[in-house]
Amino acid sequence: MITGKNYKFWFCTGSQDLYGDECLAHVAEHAKIIVAKLNESGVLPYEVVWKPTLITNELIRKTFNEANVDEECAGVITWMHTFSPAKSWILGLQEYRKPLLHLHTQFNEEIPYDTIDMDFMNENQSAHGDREYGHIVSRMKIERKVVVGHWSDPAVQEKIASWMRTAVGVIESSHIRVMRVADNMRNVAVTEGDKVEAQLKFGWEVDTWPVNEIAESVAAVSEADTNALVEEYYSKYEILLEGRDPAEFRRHVAVQAQIELGFERFLEEKNYQAIVTHFGDLGALKQLPGLAIQRLMEKGYGFGAEGDWKVAAMVRLMKIMTAGKKDANGTSMLEDYTYNFVKGKEGILQAHMLEICPSIADGPISIKCQPLSMGDREDPARLVFTSKEGKGIATSLIDLGNRFRLIINDVDCRKVEKPMPKLPVATNFWTPQPDLYTGAEAWILAGGAHHTAFTYDLTAEQMGDWADAMGIEAVYIDKDTNIRDFKRDLKLGELFYR
Repeated sequence: MITGKNYKFWFCTGSQDLYGDECLAHVAEHAKIIVAKLNESGVLPYEVVWKPTLITNELIRKTFNEANVDEECAGVITWMHTFSPAKSWILGLQEYRKPLLHLHTQFNEEIPYDTIDMDFMNENQSAHGDREYGHIVSRMKIERKVVVGHWSDPAVQEKIASWMRTAVGVIESSHIRVMRVADNMRNVAVTEGDKVEAQLKFGWEVDTWPVNEIAESVAAVSEADTNALVEEYYSKYEILLEGRDPAEFRRHVAVQAQIELGFERFLEEKNYQAIVTHFGDLGALKQLPGLAIQRLMEKGYGFGAEGDWKVAAMVRLMKIMTAGKKDANGTSMLEDYTYNFVKGKEGILQAHMLEICPSIADGPISIKCQPLSMGDREDPARLVFTSKEGKGIATSLIDLGNRFRLIINDVDCRKVEKPMPKLPVATNFWTPQPDLYTGAEAWILAGGAHHTAFTYDLTAEQMGDWADAMGIEAVYIDKDTNIRDFKRDLKLGELFYR
Protein backbone atom coordinates (compact mmCIF):
# COMPACT_ATOMS: atom_id res chain seq x y z
CA MET A 1 0.00 0.00 0.00
CA ILE A 2 1.28 3.48 -0.79
CA THR A 3 1.56 5.29 2.52
CA GLY A 4 3.00 8.45 3.96
CA LYS A 5 6.17 9.01 5.95
CA ASN A 6 7.32 7.25 9.10
CA TYR A 7 5.75 9.91 11.28
CA LYS A 8 6.59 10.71 14.90
CA PHE A 9 4.97 12.88 17.56
CA TRP A 10 6.90 15.17 19.90
CA PHE A 11 6.15 15.15 23.63
CA CYS A 12 6.67 18.63 25.08
CA THR A 13 6.41 19.21 28.81
CA GLY A 14 5.84 22.66 30.27
CA SER A 15 7.31 23.92 33.52
CA GLN A 16 9.30 26.83 34.97
CA ASP A 17 12.40 27.39 37.12
CA LEU A 18 10.55 28.71 40.18
CA TYR A 19 10.92 25.48 42.15
CA GLY A 20 14.58 24.80 41.46
CA ASP A 21 16.74 22.31 39.57
CA GLU A 22 15.69 19.28 41.59
CA CYS A 23 12.06 19.83 40.63
CA LEU A 24 13.00 20.26 36.95
CA ALA A 25 15.01 17.03 37.08
CA HIS A 26 11.91 15.22 38.36
CA VAL A 27 9.79 16.80 35.62
CA ALA A 28 12.16 15.58 32.91
CA GLU A 29 12.40 12.12 34.48
CA HIS A 30 8.62 11.81 34.71
CA ALA A 31 8.15 12.92 31.09
CA LYS A 32 10.70 10.37 29.88
CA ILE A 33 8.92 7.60 31.78
CA ILE A 34 5.56 8.57 30.29
CA VAL A 35 6.99 8.62 26.76
CA ALA A 36 8.66 5.24 27.24
CA LYS A 37 5.50 3.65 28.62
CA LEU A 38 3.35 5.08 25.84
CA ASN A 39 5.71 3.65 23.25
CA GLU A 40 5.80 0.28 25.04
CA SER A 41 2.01 0.10 25.29
CA GLY A 42 1.54 -1.24 21.78
CA VAL A 43 -1.53 0.98 21.48
CA LEU A 44 -0.09 3.97 19.66
CA PRO A 45 0.33 3.69 15.88
CA TYR A 46 3.29 6.09 15.86
CA GLU A 47 6.34 6.74 18.03
CA VAL A 48 6.35 9.46 20.68
CA VAL A 49 9.61 11.43 20.98
CA TRP A 50 10.62 13.07 24.27
CA LYS A 51 11.76 16.69 24.12
CA PRO A 52 13.56 18.70 26.81
CA THR A 53 11.32 20.53 29.29
CA LEU A 54 10.07 23.86 27.99
CA ILE A 55 10.55 26.64 30.57
CA THR A 56 11.24 29.80 28.55
CA ASN A 57 9.63 31.79 25.76
CA GLU A 58 12.73 31.29 23.59
CA LEU A 59 12.90 27.52 24.00
CA ILE A 60 9.17 27.07 23.39
CA ARG A 61 9.35 29.12 20.21
CA LYS A 62 12.48 27.31 19.01
CA THR A 63 10.97 23.87 19.68
CA PHE A 64 7.71 24.61 17.88
CA ASN A 65 9.53 25.99 14.84
CA GLU A 66 11.76 22.92 14.75
CA ALA A 67 8.59 20.82 14.76
CA ASN A 68 7.28 22.84 11.85
CA VAL A 69 10.25 22.02 9.63
CA ASP A 70 10.79 18.41 10.72
CA GLU A 71 9.15 16.36 7.97
CA GLU A 72 8.72 13.35 10.23
CA CYS A 73 6.96 15.30 12.98
CA ALA A 74 3.20 15.00 12.51
CA GLY A 75 2.21 16.84 15.67
CA VAL A 76 3.07 17.89 19.20
CA ILE A 77 1.66 16.55 22.46
CA THR A 78 1.83 19.16 25.24
CA TRP A 79 1.55 18.61 29.00
CA MET A 80 2.07 21.06 31.84
CA HIS A 81 3.72 19.08 34.65
CA THR A 82 3.89 22.13 36.92
CA PHE A 83 2.63 25.66 36.54
CA SER A 84 3.85 27.08 33.23
CA PRO A 85 3.03 30.79 32.74
CA ALA A 86 0.95 30.86 29.59
CA LYS A 87 2.34 34.07 28.13
CA SER A 88 5.57 32.16 27.59
CA TRP A 89 3.74 30.02 25.02
CA ILE A 90 2.22 32.79 22.89
CA LEU A 91 4.94 33.26 20.26
CA GLY A 92 5.54 29.55 19.88
CA LEU A 93 1.83 28.84 19.49
CA GLN A 94 1.43 31.70 17.01
CA GLU A 95 4.11 30.24 14.77
CA TYR A 96 3.23 26.56 15.17
CA ARG A 97 1.49 25.05 12.11
CA LYS A 98 0.90 21.36 12.86
CA PRO A 99 -1.69 19.37 14.84
CA LEU A 100 -1.68 19.94 18.59
CA LEU A 101 -2.82 17.67 21.43
CA HIS A 102 -3.17 18.88 25.00
CA LEU A 103 -2.72 15.88 27.28
CA HIS A 104 -4.28 16.84 30.61
CA THR A 105 -2.71 14.25 32.89
CA GLN A 106 -0.34 13.99 35.84
CA PHE A 107 2.50 11.64 36.65
CA ASN A 108 0.95 10.07 39.76
CA GLU A 109 -2.38 8.32 39.46
CA GLU A 110 -3.41 8.60 43.10
CA ILE A 111 -2.91 11.29 45.73
CA PRO A 112 -0.20 10.04 48.13
CA TYR A 113 -2.32 10.67 51.18
CA ASP A 114 0.24 9.70 53.84
CA THR A 115 3.19 11.67 52.45
CA ILE A 116 1.80 14.58 50.46
CA ASP A 117 3.35 17.94 51.37
CA MET A 118 3.80 21.33 49.73
CA ASP A 119 6.89 20.21 47.82
CA PHE A 120 4.83 17.48 46.19
CA MET A 121 1.98 19.93 45.54
CA ASN A 122 4.29 22.44 43.87
CA GLU A 123 5.91 19.81 41.70
CA ASN A 124 2.74 17.95 40.67
CA GLN A 125 0.20 20.58 39.75
CA SER A 126 -1.05 19.65 36.29
CA ALA A 127 -4.58 20.37 37.46
CA HIS A 128 -3.33 23.93 37.92
CA GLY A 129 -0.80 24.33 35.12
CA ASP A 130 -2.88 22.75 32.37
CA ARG A 131 -5.69 25.21 33.03
CA GLU A 132 -3.32 28.15 32.62
CA TYR A 133 -2.06 26.70 29.34
CA GLY A 134 -5.56 25.77 28.18
CA HIS A 135 -6.72 29.32 28.73
CA ILE A 136 -4.16 30.84 26.38
CA VAL A 137 -4.76 28.26 23.66
CA SER A 138 -8.49 28.98 23.83
CA ARG A 139 -7.93 32.74 23.89
CA MET A 140 -5.73 32.43 20.80
CA LYS A 141 -8.49 30.36 19.13
CA ILE A 142 -6.06 27.58 18.23
CA GLU A 143 -7.61 24.27 17.22
CA ARG A 144 -6.38 21.37 19.35
CA LYS A 145 -7.46 18.05 20.81
CA VAL A 146 -7.82 17.76 24.58
CA VAL A 147 -7.42 14.32 26.20
CA VAL A 148 -8.03 14.03 29.94
CA GLY A 149 -7.00 11.15 32.22
CA HIS A 150 -4.03 9.25 33.57
CA TRP A 151 -1.44 8.45 30.92
CA SER A 152 -1.36 4.75 31.89
CA ASP A 153 -5.09 4.31 31.33
CA PRO A 154 -5.70 2.24 28.14
CA ALA A 155 -8.70 4.44 27.36
CA VAL A 156 -6.47 7.53 27.40
CA GLN A 157 -3.87 5.78 25.26
CA GLU A 158 -6.58 4.82 22.78
CA LYS A 159 -7.67 8.47 22.55
CA ILE A 160 -4.10 9.54 21.87
CA ALA A 161 -3.76 6.81 19.24
CA SER A 162 -7.02 7.91 17.61
CA TRP A 163 -5.86 11.52 17.47
CA MET A 164 -2.53 10.48 15.96
CA ARG A 165 -4.34 9.04 12.94
CA THR A 166 -6.33 12.25 12.58
CA ALA A 167 -3.14 14.31 12.84
CA VAL A 168 -1.50 12.26 10.10
CA GLY A 169 -4.62 12.90 8.02
CA VAL A 170 -4.15 16.64 8.55
CA ILE A 171 -0.48 16.49 7.56
CA GLU A 172 -1.02 14.17 4.59
CA SER A 173 -3.94 16.21 3.30
CA SER A 174 -1.48 18.77 1.95
CA HIS A 175 0.30 16.00 0.01
CA ILE A 176 -2.75 14.67 -1.84
CA ARG A 177 -2.67 15.10 -5.62
CA VAL A 178 -5.70 13.96 -7.60
CA MET A 179 -5.48 13.05 -11.28
CA ARG A 180 -8.74 13.64 -13.09
CA VAL A 181 -9.14 11.64 -16.28
CA ALA A 182 -11.38 13.98 -18.29
CA ASP A 183 -14.12 15.99 -16.53
CA ASN A 184 -17.08 15.20 -14.34
CA MET A 185 -20.40 13.79 -15.51
CA ARG A 186 -22.42 16.32 -17.50
CA ASN A 187 -24.98 18.37 -15.56
CA VAL A 188 -24.19 16.62 -12.27
CA ALA A 189 -23.87 19.12 -9.41
CA VAL A 190 -22.39 17.26 -6.49
CA THR A 191 -19.21 16.09 -8.24
CA GLU A 192 -18.39 19.70 -9.10
CA GLY A 193 -16.61 22.01 -6.68
CA ASP A 194 -14.08 24.78 -6.26
CA LYS A 195 -10.70 23.16 -6.77
CA VAL A 196 -8.81 26.35 -5.96
CA GLU A 197 -10.60 26.70 -2.63
CA ALA A 198 -9.97 23.02 -1.94
CA GLN A 199 -6.25 23.58 -2.41
CA LEU A 200 -6.35 26.63 -0.14
CA LYS A 201 -8.38 24.84 2.52
CA PHE A 202 -7.09 21.25 2.37
CA GLY A 203 -3.86 21.45 0.38
CA TRP A 204 -5.25 19.18 -2.37
CA GLU A 205 -3.89 19.60 -5.89
CA VAL A 206 -6.51 18.53 -8.42
CA ASP A 207 -5.37 18.31 -12.07
CA THR A 208 -7.06 17.19 -15.27
CA TRP A 209 -5.28 15.01 -17.83
CA PRO A 210 -6.51 14.12 -21.32
CA VAL A 211 -7.63 10.52 -21.26
CA ASN A 212 -5.48 9.52 -24.22
CA GLU A 213 -2.28 10.48 -22.41
CA ILE A 214 -3.12 7.85 -19.82
CA ALA A 215 -4.27 5.50 -22.59
CA GLU A 216 -0.79 5.80 -24.12
CA SER A 217 0.72 4.68 -20.82
CA VAL A 218 -1.66 1.71 -20.84
CA ALA A 219 -0.77 0.78 -24.41
CA ALA A 220 2.94 0.87 -23.51
CA VAL A 221 2.57 -1.98 -21.00
CA SER A 222 4.22 -5.09 -22.39
CA GLU A 223 2.38 -8.30 -23.09
CA ALA A 224 4.71 -10.13 -20.69
CA ASP A 225 3.91 -7.79 -17.79
CA THR A 226 0.20 -7.99 -18.59
CA ASN A 227 0.20 -11.77 -18.68
CA ALA A 228 2.10 -11.98 -15.40
CA LEU A 229 -0.54 -9.86 -13.69
CA VAL A 230 -3.34 -11.93 -15.24
CA GLU A 231 -1.74 -15.02 -13.74
CA GLU A 232 -1.80 -13.28 -10.37
CA TYR A 233 -5.50 -12.52 -10.83
CA TYR A 234 -6.29 -16.13 -11.73
CA SER A 235 -4.40 -17.46 -8.72
CA LYS A 236 -5.95 -15.00 -6.27
CA TYR A 237 -9.61 -14.74 -7.33
CA GLU A 238 -12.39 -17.10 -8.31
CA ILE A 239 -13.07 -17.05 -12.05
CA LEU A 240 -16.78 -17.02 -12.91
CA LEU A 241 -17.07 -17.68 -16.64
CA GLU A 242 -20.89 -17.95 -16.55
CA GLY A 243 -20.98 -19.45 -20.04
CA ARG A 244 -18.35 -17.19 -21.63
CA ASP A 245 -15.57 -18.68 -23.71
CA PRO A 246 -12.49 -19.07 -21.43
CA ALA A 247 -10.08 -17.54 -23.93
CA GLU A 248 -12.37 -14.58 -24.61
CA PHE A 249 -12.91 -14.09 -20.87
CA ARG A 250 -9.17 -14.08 -20.23
CA ARG A 251 -8.66 -11.49 -22.97
CA HIS A 252 -11.13 -9.15 -21.25
CA VAL A 253 -9.37 -9.68 -17.92
CA ALA A 254 -6.03 -8.90 -19.59
CA VAL A 255 -7.38 -5.52 -20.66
CA GLN A 256 -7.95 -4.64 -17.01
CA ALA A 257 -4.48 -5.91 -16.07
CA GLN A 258 -2.94 -3.66 -18.71
CA ILE A 259 -5.02 -0.72 -17.45
CA GLU A 260 -3.93 -1.35 -13.86
CA LEU A 261 -0.26 -1.38 -14.78
CA GLY A 262 -0.51 1.58 -17.13
CA PHE A 263 -2.50 3.70 -14.70
CA GLU A 264 -0.22 2.86 -11.77
CA ARG A 265 2.93 3.71 -13.71
CA PHE A 266 1.43 7.01 -14.83
CA LEU A 267 0.33 7.86 -11.27
CA GLU A 268 3.78 7.07 -9.90
CA GLU A 269 5.58 8.99 -12.63
CA LYS A 270 3.41 12.09 -12.15
CA ASN A 271 3.24 11.75 -8.33
CA TYR A 272 -0.52 11.39 -7.89
CA GLN A 273 -2.16 9.52 -5.02
CA ALA A 274 -5.77 9.56 -6.22
CA ILE A 275 -7.59 9.22 -9.51
CA VAL A 276 -11.02 9.86 -10.98
CA THR A 277 -12.44 8.44 -14.20
CA HIS A 278 -15.61 9.08 -16.17
CA PHE A 279 -17.45 6.56 -18.31
CA GLY A 280 -18.39 9.34 -20.76
CA ASP A 281 -14.80 10.00 -21.82
CA LEU A 282 -12.73 6.86 -22.26
CA GLY A 283 -10.74 7.81 -25.35
CA ALA A 284 -8.62 4.90 -26.58
CA LEU A 285 -9.29 2.74 -23.52
CA LYS A 286 -10.93 -0.54 -24.47
CA GLN A 287 -12.92 -0.87 -21.25
CA LEU A 288 -14.12 1.31 -18.43
CA PRO A 289 -11.49 0.73 -15.71
CA GLY A 290 -13.08 -1.63 -13.20
CA LEU A 291 -10.96 -4.41 -11.76
CA ALA A 292 -7.95 -2.14 -12.35
CA ILE A 293 -9.36 0.65 -10.21
CA GLN A 294 -10.44 -1.78 -7.50
CA ARG A 295 -6.90 -3.08 -7.23
CA LEU A 296 -5.41 0.43 -7.19
CA MET A 297 -7.71 1.39 -4.33
CA GLU A 298 -6.60 -1.69 -2.43
CA LYS A 299 -3.01 -0.48 -2.85
CA GLY A 300 -3.88 2.83 -1.18
CA TYR A 301 -4.93 5.10 -4.04
CA GLY A 302 -8.04 7.24 -3.68
CA PHE A 303 -10.78 6.97 -6.28
CA GLY A 304 -13.91 8.86 -7.27
CA ALA A 305 -16.29 7.98 -10.08
CA GLU A 306 -17.70 10.30 -12.74
CA GLY A 307 -15.09 12.93 -12.01
CA ASP A 308 -15.80 13.10 -8.27
CA TRP A 309 -12.44 14.44 -7.11
CA LYS A 310 -13.64 15.24 -3.57
CA VAL A 311 -14.45 11.57 -2.93
CA ALA A 312 -11.15 10.50 -4.49
CA ALA A 313 -9.22 12.76 -2.13
CA MET A 314 -11.27 11.67 0.90
CA VAL A 315 -10.76 7.97 0.14
CA ARG A 316 -7.00 8.58 -0.15
CA LEU A 317 -7.08 10.52 3.11
CA MET A 318 -8.87 7.69 4.90
CA LYS A 319 -6.48 5.11 3.43
CA ILE A 320 -3.55 7.06 4.92
CA MET A 321 -5.28 7.55 8.27
CA THR A 322 -5.93 3.81 8.58
CA ALA A 323 -2.53 2.62 7.28
CA GLY A 324 -1.06 -0.10 9.45
CA LYS A 325 -4.15 -0.39 11.62
CA LYS A 326 -4.37 -3.83 13.21
CA ASP A 327 -7.35 -5.92 12.05
CA ALA A 328 -8.46 -3.20 9.64
CA ASN A 329 -11.69 -3.97 7.78
CA GLY A 330 -11.26 -1.64 4.84
CA THR A 331 -12.00 1.68 3.17
CA SER A 332 -13.68 2.37 -0.16
CA MET A 333 -15.71 4.65 -2.31
CA LEU A 334 -19.38 3.65 -2.24
CA GLU A 335 -22.64 4.88 -3.71
CA ASP A 336 -26.21 4.77 -2.44
CA TYR A 337 -28.16 2.71 -4.96
CA THR A 338 -31.46 1.31 -3.76
CA TYR A 339 -33.50 0.99 -0.56
CA ASN A 340 -35.04 -1.88 1.32
CA PHE A 341 -38.15 -0.47 3.03
CA VAL A 342 -39.40 -3.75 4.53
CA LYS A 343 -40.18 -3.04 8.20
CA GLY A 344 -37.46 -4.30 10.50
CA LYS A 345 -35.11 -4.93 7.56
CA GLU A 346 -34.56 -1.37 6.35
CA GLY A 347 -31.30 -0.44 4.71
CA ILE A 348 -29.49 0.92 1.67
CA LEU A 349 -27.76 -1.25 -0.91
CA GLN A 350 -24.36 0.28 -1.63
CA ALA A 351 -22.51 -0.47 -4.85
CA HIS A 352 -21.21 1.14 -8.02
CA MET A 353 -20.91 0.15 -11.63
CA LEU A 354 -17.56 -1.53 -10.99
CA GLU A 355 -15.22 0.29 -8.66
CA ILE A 356 -15.52 -0.90 -5.05
CA CYS A 357 -12.34 -1.60 -3.08
CA PRO A 358 -11.79 -5.28 -2.18
CA SER A 359 -10.36 -4.23 1.19
CA ILE A 360 -13.96 -4.23 2.48
CA ALA A 361 -14.74 -7.71 1.09
CA ASP A 362 -15.96 -10.57 3.26
CA GLY A 363 -15.51 -14.07 1.90
CA PRO A 364 -14.58 -15.03 -1.65
CA ILE A 365 -13.75 -12.46 -4.32
CA SER A 366 -14.67 -13.36 -7.88
CA ILE A 367 -13.91 -11.98 -11.31
CA LYS A 368 -16.88 -11.50 -13.59
CA CYS A 369 -17.07 -10.09 -17.07
CA GLN A 370 -20.44 -8.55 -17.84
CA PRO A 371 -21.86 -6.00 -20.28
CA LEU A 372 -22.10 -2.38 -19.10
CA SER A 373 -24.68 -0.15 -20.74
CA MET A 374 -22.64 3.00 -20.04
CA GLY A 375 -19.27 3.77 -21.55
CA ASP A 376 -19.78 2.36 -25.05
CA ARG A 377 -16.87 -0.07 -24.72
CA GLU A 378 -16.40 -3.82 -24.49
CA ASP A 379 -17.59 -5.75 -21.44
CA PRO A 380 -15.36 -4.82 -18.49
CA ALA A 381 -13.99 -7.31 -15.97
CA ARG A 382 -14.62 -6.54 -12.33
CA LEU A 383 -14.19 -7.97 -8.82
CA VAL A 384 -17.46 -9.10 -7.24
CA PHE A 385 -18.00 -9.70 -3.52
CA THR A 386 -20.13 -8.82 -0.52
CA SER A 387 -18.82 -6.72 2.34
CA LYS A 388 -18.16 -7.24 6.01
CA GLU A 389 -20.68 -6.82 8.78
CA GLY A 390 -19.94 -4.25 11.45
CA LYS A 391 -19.99 -0.55 12.21
CA GLY A 392 -18.59 2.05 9.86
CA ILE A 393 -18.85 5.68 8.86
CA ALA A 394 -19.99 7.14 5.56
CA THR A 395 -18.72 10.63 4.77
CA SER A 396 -19.58 13.21 2.16
CA LEU A 397 -17.56 16.37 1.60
CA ILE A 398 -19.74 18.89 -0.21
CA ASP A 399 -19.14 22.33 -1.66
CA LEU A 400 -21.94 24.71 -0.62
CA GLY A 401 -20.70 27.53 -2.82
CA ASN A 402 -19.21 29.67 -0.08
CA ARG A 403 -17.72 26.90 2.09
CA PHE A 404 -17.24 23.16 2.52
CA ARG A 405 -19.23 20.86 4.80
CA LEU A 406 -18.27 17.34 5.90
CA ILE A 407 -21.26 15.08 6.61
CA ILE A 408 -20.48 12.05 8.78
CA ASN A 409 -23.00 9.25 9.25
CA ASP A 410 -22.54 6.27 11.56
CA VAL A 411 -23.82 3.18 9.72
CA ASP A 412 -24.43 -0.46 10.64
CA CYS A 413 -23.34 -2.87 7.89
CA ARG A 414 -24.87 -6.31 7.60
CA LYS A 415 -25.54 -9.03 5.06
CA VAL A 416 -28.45 -8.82 2.66
CA GLU A 417 -31.31 -11.20 3.34
CA LYS A 418 -30.90 -13.14 0.10
CA PRO A 419 -28.22 -13.63 -2.58
CA MET A 420 -28.34 -11.40 -5.68
CA PRO A 421 -27.05 -13.75 -8.40
CA LYS A 422 -27.90 -11.42 -11.30
CA LEU A 423 -26.12 -8.36 -9.86
CA PRO A 424 -22.51 -8.46 -11.17
CA VAL A 425 -20.97 -5.88 -8.84
CA ALA A 426 -19.48 -5.66 -5.37
CA THR A 427 -21.98 -4.57 -2.73
CA ASN A 428 -22.35 -3.36 0.82
CA PHE A 429 -25.64 -3.11 2.73
CA TRP A 430 -26.09 -0.78 5.64
CA THR A 431 -28.65 0.94 7.80
CA PRO A 432 -27.75 4.54 8.63
CA GLN A 433 -28.09 5.55 12.26
CA PRO A 434 -30.36 6.27 14.00
CA ASP A 435 -32.61 4.53 11.45
CA LEU A 436 -33.12 4.57 7.70
CA TYR A 437 -35.86 7.20 7.72
CA THR A 438 -34.18 9.71 10.02
CA GLY A 439 -30.72 9.08 8.64
CA ALA A 440 -31.74 9.50 5.01
CA GLU A 441 -33.79 12.62 5.78
CA ALA A 442 -30.90 14.20 7.68
CA TRP A 443 -28.44 13.31 4.90
CA ILE A 444 -30.65 14.96 2.30
CA LEU A 445 -31.28 18.04 4.47
CA ALA A 446 -27.52 18.45 4.88
CA GLY A 447 -26.97 18.20 1.12
CA GLY A 448 -25.08 14.92 1.20
CA ALA A 449 -23.90 13.37 -2.07
CA HIS A 450 -24.72 9.96 -3.52
CA HIS A 451 -21.02 9.04 -3.56
CA THR A 452 -19.42 8.44 -0.16
CA ALA A 453 -15.98 7.82 1.26
CA PHE A 454 -16.63 4.90 3.61
CA THR A 455 -14.53 3.09 6.18
CA TYR A 456 -14.91 0.53 8.94
CA ASP A 457 -11.70 1.71 10.58
CA LEU A 458 -12.20 5.34 11.60
CA THR A 459 -14.70 7.01 13.89
CA ALA A 460 -16.95 10.00 13.47
CA GLU A 461 -14.88 11.74 16.15
CA GLN A 462 -11.68 11.28 14.17
CA MET A 463 -13.17 12.68 10.98
CA GLY A 464 -14.82 15.50 12.91
CA ASP A 465 -11.46 16.38 14.44
CA TRP A 466 -9.99 16.45 10.93
CA ALA A 467 -12.76 18.82 9.80
CA ASP A 468 -12.10 21.06 12.81
CA ALA A 469 -8.40 21.18 11.96
CA MET A 470 -9.29 22.14 8.38
CA GLY A 471 -11.62 24.89 9.61
CA ILE A 472 -14.76 23.45 8.02
CA GLU A 473 -18.15 22.43 9.35
CA ALA A 474 -18.69 18.85 10.49
CA VAL A 475 -22.27 17.53 10.59
CA TYR A 476 -22.93 14.32 12.51
CA ILE A 477 -25.74 11.85 11.87
CA ASP A 478 -25.78 9.16 14.55
CA LYS A 479 -27.88 7.35 17.15
CA ASP A 480 -28.75 10.64 18.85
CA THR A 481 -29.96 12.48 15.74
CA ASN A 482 -33.46 13.89 15.61
CA ILE A 483 -34.65 16.07 12.75
CA ARG A 484 -35.79 19.08 14.78
CA ASP A 485 -32.41 19.52 16.46
CA PHE A 486 -30.59 18.61 13.25
CA LYS A 487 -32.31 21.43 11.34
CA ARG A 488 -31.40 23.86 14.10
CA ASP A 489 -27.76 22.72 13.98
CA LEU A 490 -27.65 23.26 10.22
CA LYS A 491 -28.95 26.81 10.67
CA LEU A 492 -26.38 27.51 13.35
CA GLY A 493 -23.69 26.14 11.05
CA GLU A 494 -24.79 28.54 8.33
CA LEU A 495 -24.24 31.45 10.73
CA PHE A 496 -20.95 30.26 12.19
CA TYR A 497 -19.16 29.14 9.01
CA ARG A 498 -20.41 31.74 6.53
